[in-house]
Amino acid sequence: MTQTVLAADTAPDATALLTPDVVSEVRSWLANPIVALSVNAQNDLRGQLAQGEIDALDTQWRSEREADDKPLIAATLSAPLSIYLLRIQAKSVGLYPEIFIMDANGLNVGQSSITGDYWQGDEAKFQKTFPNGPDAVFVDEPEWDGDNKIWRAQMNMSIADPQTGKAIGAATIEFNLTELQRRMSTGS
Repeated sequence: MTQTVLAADTAPDATALLTPDVVSEVRSWLANPIVALSVNAQNDLRGQLAQGEIDALDTQWRSEREADDKPLIAATLSAPLSIYLLRIQAKSVGLYPEIFIMDANGLNVGQSSITGDYWQGDEAKFQKTFPNGPDAVFVDEPEWDGDNKIWRAQMNMSIADPQTGKAIGAATIEFNLTELQRRMSTGS
């Protein structure tokens, strides 16, 4: 049995790996003003949307993934917040396979890469963070990524407005748990 197969058999303990220090580090780069500015701007622009409007935007996103013309995807990926998140992802050197930020409707505001859908509001990553206040953190179960031979888990947290302290949106940071475990064991 190869080491890769063994690694796939046993999921690492995501909650043990995502220590308070790791959460604090993520909160430090989420505290960059571009995050709250972008989320507040989209919240102000969109307000509270009806479910039909949310569904229409999500449908548009999903269809754009297969189309040549991608106005919603292009606007989101070229936003300053997306560029910032892409830089954070790149500087992590493989630790964060994916990062995205959601508004109060659960719609993407910025992301490091194209997500499968635009609306996250129907998923635990949003439902277990944003409605639960500014300090909420939810860690999803680890999943084996057979293509890349790594364990992944999403850490999700509310984003608070620095002025009011109220939750304005949420963030999902996908961790390469295999890499995080390696870094913790080697101290690098």
